[in-house]
Amino acid sequence: MNTFIELITEPFMHDFMQRAIFAAIIVGAVCAVLSCYLVLKGWSLMGDAISHAVLPGIVLAFVAGIPLVIGAFLSGIFCAFATGYLKEHSRIKEDTVMGIVFSGMFAFGLVLFTRIDTDQHLTHILFGSILGITKNELIQTLCIAGVTLTIVLLKRKDFMLYCFDPNQARVVGLPVRLLHYGLLSLLALTIVASLQAVGIILVIAMLISPGIIAFILCRSFDRMLVVAIIASVSSSILGTIVSFHIDGETGPCIVIIQAIIFIAALIYNQIKLAYKKVNKSSSEKTSSQPLPIPEKSH
Repeated sequence: MNTFIELITEPFMHDFMQRAIFAAIIVGAVCAVLSCYLVLKGWSLMGDAISHAVLPGIVLAFVAGIPLVIGAFLSGIFCAFATGYLKEHSRIKEDTVMGIVFSGMFAFGLVLFTRIDTDQHLTHILFGSILGITKNELIQTLCIAGVTLTIVLLKRKDFMLYCFDPNQARVVGLPVRLLHYGLLSLLALTIVASLQAVGIILVIAMLISPGIIAFILCRSFDRMLVVAIIASVSSSILGTIVSFHIDGETGPCIVIIQAIIFIAALIYNQIKLAYKKVNKSSSEKTSSQPLPIPEKSH
């Protein structure tokens, strides 16, 4: 028991681990909240597209000498708006447009990265380096995540109705186009905030897994938000601690734990459905049995 407690508490004795765990909590919370809307809207591929499309923006921002987050955000927004424009002005379906745009931009970013001499490590951009996060980067992540969470929570009902039924949202007078591009902008901000933690490749898992886990376990959207936050934050903390002890990459450790939680939630849901089915069949058998005929009294 003491050994287990030491395994949990030991990482908190180091300053870099304290910053990493705090960053993991922030990123886990903001990704979980946005994940619920992406799952409800069916925008899993959109998160994948924007996460890959930020790479050329990062490289160009480095060349221009401006903060990398600005380049990443502008590149992500460009991808989102380009996808929407091509969808509206052509017969190509949205998923096909996203596949073309994000793969093209990601390839362009890789070409730029290999041709430009930088001191940035490609693995840190692709997979994140949360254990090496600095105090300034932590504050930057906290600010971006705080803005995103505040906007989403203030407009959560409008976003929920838009994601669930855009036509109904248009009927009741909501600005559907503004909500559409607003959600895309928040998605780009969330990806930028998560880059240091899990990188470009794995941020899509952080944006999908919590929402899927909560969707399996919950029937109400408010409960879905709570369950998604709990699953995402707990897996982020546990994944960071595990990566410290095994000396592995933090992002993949977080994603693996989220996958384990998803499998556990799926098994629990299947057992629950099977139990309800057995109870329903047994109750139907009981109701279908004929009632006993009372004996006549002499």
